[in-house]
Amino acid sequence: MGESARNDGALLPAQLVLASRSPRRRELLTQCGLRFAVVDVDVEEYPGSAESAADYACRVALDKARAGARRVGRALPVLGADTDVVLDGEILGKPRDREHALELLSRLSGRSHQVYSAVAVACSGREAVRLSVTDVCFGPISPQRAVAYWDSGEPAGKAGAYAIQGFGAVFVREIRGSYSGVVGLPLFETAELLAECGIEILTPPALR
Repeated sequence: MGESARNDGALLPAQLVLASRSPRRRELLTQCGLRFAVVDVDVEEYPGSAESAADYACRVALDKARAGARRVGRALPVLGADTDVVLDGEILGKPRDREHALELLSRLSGRSHQVYSAVAVACSGREAVRLSVTDVCFGPISPQRAVAYWDSGEPAGKAGAYAIQGFGAVFVREIRGSYSGVVGLPLFETAELLAECGIEILTPPALR
């Protein structure tokens, strides 16, 4: 189910469970010094016909947390998350292929869009969800640069066909909101939820 962190050579128990395949979310939790296990969950990720981007992100994040809690079957907080690139109210999703990726990058070129990043926790029968919305402004992307970006391999499997933590950062003129939310996990909101479950980030050593 994943590994706990080591401290001075000793294997310490996990503090929480991450219900996600995303290596970026794992990196962000590790960045915060959290000890966690990982479970892989499979939930439906298709928005309903009348479902807003905000409602969709929150629903999927909560569905992942619930699915993870069902699999774990023990009293550890389970985190689920969902991140979506939204342009003019439309969820762009992940590129199906090269042509779709180039289309998405063309639509984002020279414009502002939003990244909706939701995080949910299921813990001891309690559930909660938080949503972060970040405005991201792209500069112009020429067709040649879009092709070169696709050829780098980075856009495949990424919401909106870009990764802000990679080569995609060169397209970003301005960001207003949560950088970690755009990467895949809004850490401010995550810390709030974990604190409600008794897990404090940056706890003084004497209190750990």
